Amino acid sequence: MLGLHDRLLGKPAEHQVRKFGLVAAIVGFVIHLLLWFTYQIGILEVGSASTDLLDSPLDALYTPFSILLAYEVYQLIRAIPESFSTAVGKQFEIVTLLVVRDIFKRLSELEFSGDWTIDSELKLIIIECFTFITLFTTSLIYRANSNTDAKVDFKDSDLLNFVQNKQKIAVVLLATYLVVAMFSFSNWIISVGEGDGSVTREIFFLDFFTILILADILILLISYGYSTDFTNLARNTGFILSTVVLRVAIGATGVSSMILFVLGGLLGIAVLIISLKADEFQVEEFDFTAE
Repeated sequence: MLGLHDRLLGKPAEHQVRKFGLVAAIVGFVIHLLLWFTYQIGILEVGSASTDLLDSPLDALYTPFSILLAYEVYQLIRAIPESFSTAVGKQFEIVTLLVVRDIFKRLSELEFSGDWTIDSELKLIIIECFTFITLFTTSLIYRANSNTDAKVDFKDSDLLNFVQNKQKIAVVLLATYLVVAMFSFSNWIISVGEGDGSVTREIFFLDFFTILILADILILLISYGYSTDFTNLARNTGFILSTVVLRVAIGATGVSSMILFVLGGLLGIAVLIISLKADEFQVEEFDFTAE
């Protein structure tokens, strides 16, 4: 299992996946533009619901962003054995891209009536932009502290076993990710064939975040077997709570989803800052005692 982890989630594998993702994003963007063009000149005919991705050239941004999101999910899985905080930071990067993708989609559909009134669609775009800023800030804060984890009193052998257990979970999660992705994509293709090719962020990500929460809880329980430190337990529980809020936000709609995204971001920042302050306090207390 550990050798499989290195082959699938190691540095060489990550380099190949990144190259493939970049090429796929560029090719997907060009193909989507070509589909839009052929639809506009009447060569391509699709069902009424499927036209959501062919109404504007801006719709072509949906494809490369979706591929980049798939790559970010892979990066999230890679980060799981490294540290809890790094993996949580990747979760916020993913939902940030999800919100940006929704903003691009909504902008491509926005139509102005010519007056000075602010309609509901424009209000929602403004709220989505504020949500993007909040999530982006949260991602940067986690990235700045990506190598900072709670100080856990593990013995060397316990730490090695814990990391190996997380690597096994990451491999299983990668396999689950591929299965869920193929299942979601095949269902969407079938829907397109039936004339209902509408796209939402619930496709794939709702199921994946549910599985991710279960994996986080499993890691939390395993870590508690090596250390019963309350600070570490409460910190990781707070991270899981922020993930649960993000998962609910993905399944929500309208302003409610944006409020939940912001709440998840603020909760994640609060948990990280409090845990870092707690670590500093413990270090200062130890130095004072040593004197």
